[in-house]
Amino acid sequence: MQNEVSTKQGEERFQVRRLEISDKSKGFIELLQQLSICDSVSDEEFRARFQELKSHGDDHVICVIEDEQSGKIIATGSVFVEKKFLRNCGKVGHIEDVVVDSSARGLKLGQKIVSSLTDHARSVGCYKVILDCSIENKGFYEKCGFQHKSIQMARYFD
Repeated sequence: MQNEVSTKQGEERFQVRRLEISDKSKGFIELLQQLSICDSVSDEEFRARFQELKSHGDDHVICVIEDEQSGKIIATGSVFVEKKFLRNCGKVGHIEDVVVDSSARGLKLGQKIVSSLTDHARSVGCYKVILDCSIENKGFYEKCGFQHKSIQMARYFD
Protein backbone atom coordinates (compact mmCIF):
# COMPACT_ATOMS: atom_id res chain seq x y z
CA MET A 1 0.00 0.00 0.00
CA GLN A 2 2.84 2.39 -0.85
CA ASN A 3 1.32 4.10 -3.90
CA GLU A 4 2.87 7.37 -4.97
CA VAL A 5 0.33 10.17 -5.32
CA SER A 6 1.00 13.15 -7.54
CA THR A 7 -0.69 16.53 -7.33
CA LYS A 8 -1.72 18.42 -10.43
CA GLN A 9 1.73 20.06 -10.42
CA GLY A 10 3.40 16.63 -10.64
CA GLU A 11 4.86 17.00 -7.14
CA GLU A 12 5.26 13.66 -5.34
CA ARG A 13 4.79 14.80 -1.78
CA PHE A 14 1.92 12.48 -0.85
CA GLN A 15 1.97 8.73 -0.23
CA VAL A 16 -0.79 6.29 0.61
CA ARG A 17 0.34 4.17 3.55
CA ARG A 18 -1.09 2.26 6.48
CA LEU A 19 -2.06 4.07 9.65
CA GLU A 20 0.75 4.30 12.20
CA ILE A 21 0.49 4.76 15.96
CA SER A 22 2.13 8.20 15.63
CA ASP A 23 -0.65 9.43 13.31
CA LYS A 24 -2.84 10.41 16.24
CA SER A 25 -0.51 13.33 16.88
CA LYS A 26 -0.66 14.23 13.18
CA GLY A 27 -4.37 15.09 13.23
CA PHE A 28 -5.92 11.72 12.37
CA ILE A 29 -8.82 12.07 14.84
CA GLU A 30 -9.44 15.68 13.81
CA LEU A 31 -9.65 14.53 10.18
CA LEU A 32 -12.27 11.91 11.10
CA GLN A 33 -14.24 14.67 12.82
CA GLN A 34 -14.75 16.23 9.37
CA LEU A 35 -16.63 13.07 8.39
CA SER A 36 -18.82 12.20 11.35
CA ILE A 37 -19.21 12.25 15.11
CA CYS A 38 -15.82 11.45 16.58
CA ASP A 39 -15.21 12.61 20.11
CA SER A 40 -11.70 13.12 21.37
CA VAL A 41 -9.80 9.89 21.92
CA SER A 42 -7.15 9.59 24.62
CA ASP A 43 -3.68 8.35 23.73
CA GLU A 44 -4.42 5.15 25.69
CA GLU A 45 -7.73 4.56 23.87
CA PHE A 46 -6.07 5.20 20.51
CA ARG A 47 -3.21 2.82 21.30
CA ALA A 48 -5.61 0.07 22.44
CA ARG A 49 -7.84 0.37 19.35
CA PHE A 50 -4.81 0.61 17.05
CA GLN A 51 -3.39 -2.63 18.48
CA GLU A 52 -6.78 -4.36 18.26
CA LEU A 53 -7.17 -3.44 14.58
CA LYS A 54 -3.55 -4.27 13.81
CA SER A 55 -4.14 -7.77 15.20
CA HIS A 56 -6.57 -8.37 12.31
CA GLY A 57 -3.70 -8.06 9.82
CA ASP A 58 -4.86 -7.66 6.25
CA ASP A 59 -8.50 -8.19 7.25
CA HIS A 60 -8.80 -4.60 8.53
CA VAL A 61 -6.65 -1.91 6.95
CA ILE A 62 -6.75 1.82 7.58
CA CYS A 63 -4.74 3.85 5.12
CA VAL A 64 -3.79 7.50 5.26
CA ILE A 65 -2.10 10.19 3.23
CA GLU A 66 0.25 12.46 5.13
CA ASP A 67 1.18 15.86 3.81
CA GLU A 68 4.96 15.69 4.21
CA GLN A 69 5.26 19.50 4.27
CA SER A 70 2.84 20.05 7.15
CA GLY A 71 3.20 16.64 8.81
CA LYS A 72 -0.62 16.34 8.95
CA ILE A 73 -2.82 13.45 7.93
CA ILE A 74 -4.99 14.85 5.15
CA ALA A 75 -6.84 11.78 3.83
CA THR A 76 -7.92 8.41 5.17
CA GLY A 77 -10.14 5.42 4.52
CA SER A 78 -10.48 1.85 5.69
CA VAL A 79 -11.41 -1.55 4.34
CA PHE A 80 -12.35 -4.64 6.28
CA VAL A 81 -12.78 -8.11 4.90
CA GLU A 82 -15.93 -10.11 5.57
CA LYS A 83 -15.48 -13.87 5.26
CA LYS A 84 -18.57 -15.59 3.94
CA PHE A 85 -19.92 -19.05 3.21
CA LEU A 86 -21.50 -17.74 0.01
CA ARG A 87 -19.52 -17.85 -3.22
CA ASN A 88 -17.43 -20.84 -2.14
CA CYS A 89 -16.39 -19.26 1.15
CA GLY A 90 -15.73 -15.98 -0.62
CA LYS A 91 -14.65 -12.66 0.82
CA VAL A 92 -16.13 -9.18 0.49
CA GLY A 93 -14.28 -5.93 1.13
CA HIS A 94 -16.19 -3.17 2.91
CA ILE A 95 -14.86 0.37 2.41
CA GLU A 96 -15.59 2.79 5.22
CA ASP A 97 -14.66 6.20 6.62
CA VAL A 98 -13.21 7.85 3.52
CA VAL A 99 -12.43 11.51 4.15
CA VAL A 100 -10.10 14.14 2.71
CA ASP A 101 -9.22 17.26 4.68
CA SER A 102 -11.20 20.26 3.48
CA SER A 103 -7.94 22.07 2.65
CA ALA A 104 -6.78 19.26 0.33
CA ARG A 105 -9.92 18.50 -1.66
CA GLY A 106 -9.61 18.61 -5.43
CA LEU A 107 -6.20 16.91 -5.51
CA LYS A 108 -7.76 13.47 -6.24
CA LEU A 109 -6.51 12.14 -2.89
CA GLY A 110 -9.89 10.55 -2.17
CA GLN A 111 -9.67 8.62 -5.43
CA LYS A 112 -6.15 7.46 -4.49
CA ILE A 113 -7.39 6.26 -1.09
CA VAL A 114 -10.35 4.39 -2.62
CA SER A 115 -8.12 2.89 -5.32
CA SER A 116 -5.64 1.63 -2.71
CA LEU A 117 -8.40 0.14 -0.58
CA THR A 118 -9.97 -1.52 -3.62
CA ASP A 119 -6.60 -2.90 -4.73
CA HIS A 120 -6.03 -4.27 -1.23
CA ALA A 121 -9.42 -6.03 -1.24
CA ARG A 122 -8.63 -7.59 -4.62
CA SER A 123 -5.16 -8.66 -3.47
CA VAL A 124 -6.53 -10.57 -0.47
CA GLY A 125 -9.03 -12.45 -2.64
CA CYS A 126 -12.26 -10.48 -2.31
CA TYR A 127 -14.75 -11.12 -5.11
CA LYS A 128 -16.25 -7.65 -4.65
CA VAL A 129 -15.84 -4.48 -2.65
CA ILE A 130 -18.83 -2.49 -1.43
CA LEU A 131 -19.52 0.75 0.41
CA ASP A 132 -22.34 2.97 1.58
CA CYS A 133 -22.41 6.64 0.70
CA SER A 134 -24.68 9.65 0.71
CA ILE A 135 -26.48 10.80 -2.43
CA GLU A 136 -24.11 13.79 -2.49
CA ASN A 137 -21.08 11.46 -2.81
CA LYS A 138 -22.57 9.14 -5.44
CA GLY A 139 -20.80 10.90 -8.32
CA PHE A 140 -17.43 10.69 -6.58
CA TYR A 141 -17.73 6.93 -6.11
CA GLU A 142 -18.93 6.47 -9.69
CA LYS A 143 -15.68 8.18 -10.78
CA CYS A 144 -13.90 5.54 -8.67
CA GLY A 145 -15.59 2.76 -10.67
CA PHE A 146 -18.49 1.92 -8.33
CA GLN A 147 -22.08 1.40 -9.48
CA HIS A 148 -25.35 2.04 -7.68
CA LYS A 149 -26.51 -1.44 -6.63
CA SER A 150 -29.27 -1.30 -4.01
CA ILE A 151 -30.35 0.65 -0.96
CA GLN A 152 -28.86 0.99 2.49
CA MET A 153 -30.83 0.39 5.64
CA ALA A 154 -29.63 1.21 9.14
CA ARG A 155 -30.75 0.77 12.70
CA TYR A 156 -28.86 2.74 15.29
CA PHE A 157 -28.62 1.77 18.95
CA ASP A 158 -28.52 4.35 21.74
